[in-house]
Amino acid sequence: MYDRFNRHINYLRISVTDRCNLRCRYCMPEEGIHLMNHKDILSFEEITAVIRVAVSVGIDKFRITGGEPLVRKDIVTLISQIAAVNGVKDLSMTTNGMLLEELAQPLKDSGLKRVNISLDTMNPLKFSEITRGGDINKVLRGIRAAKDAGLDPVKINCVVFKSSNEDDAKEVREFCRLNDLQVRFIHQMNLESGEFSVVEGGNGGNCEQCNRLRMTANGMVKPCLFDEQEFSVREMGAEKALLGALNNKPLNGCMNSIGSFYNIGG
Repeated sequence: MYDRFNRHINYLRISVTDRCNLRCRYCMPEEGIHLMNHKDILSFEEITAVIRVAVSVGIDKFRITGGEPLVRKDIVTLISQIAAVNGVKDLSMTTNGMLLEELAQPLKDSGLKRVNISLDTMNPLKFSEITRGGDINKVLRGIRAAKDAGLDPVKINCVVFKSSNEDDAKEVREFCRLNDLQVRFIHQMNLESGEFSVVEGGNGGNCEQCNRLRMTANGMVKPCLFDEQEFSVREMGAEKALLGALNNKPLNGCMNSIGSFYNIGG
């Protein structure tokens, strides 16, 4: 399907939880967040129903996000239900990798095709500082498990402050080169000020070529990360919510003072 600016929209990013097992400094406040009530979060059946409708209107590419999607109970079951929907051509996930070592093979067996894994530094102490307590060794084992399971290509998301020439970014780039991983450098964003840029090694942030919509864990379809509009699949029905977001998708991202990265999805 096409939006008002003749962009082909065929991609839906789905947040399945606002929970996360890390507290990354650029994503979550140290004191934590006000979590959604469990009753407000879409069930597996509701998510799968939205995907069936999305396929029927022309969306065939889906990415599962969070929060951290692997903390969602029985996430492997959800992946198998989504993968079984006729018309789903691409099913991927963005994860911090902390739980991936044990789940990579079951996810692959259930139909997940590939993963993006967050890794901002190769320094264990700095990693723990950035994530407020994360263990880089768990992530590295998760990366290896993803490669062994065949979740190819394994992509690494590296957040940078100003430039991919920063020391941490250069070390991540070299790690990826040595381990046959694809790296994407994501400049730090600010929703409230509308600060974002094109992802190095990807097409995120390129408004002219944007092909995506987003859905939060409680079923609000958003036309853009940097836009405050949202359309409820529970109140409007999936098709009207998806088309509402499509028809209101802006030419360019602007700002978002009511949302956060952890509850909209990466």
